[in-house]
Amino acid sequence: MKEESIKRMNELYHLHKQGKLSAEEECEWKALKQEYIDSFKASLVGQLNNTYIVDEKGNKHKLQRKADK
Repeated sequence: MKEESIKRMNELYHLHKQGKLSAEEECEWKALKQEYIDSFKASLVGQLNNTYIVDEKGNKHKLQRKADK
């Protein structure tokens, strides 16, 4: 996510806290917030996909994703 988008999201958040958001700005804020969340999740998944567990013997095992219940 670009720095300008994060700054704009923060500006809209502060306006939201003051109760000064228009319906248009609220839609923009929600879209930017969702974009930020999606970006954060993608980054986290990328890190976890490159994570290895080292056992007592020094063997590396790729971190396995849990099955959905």
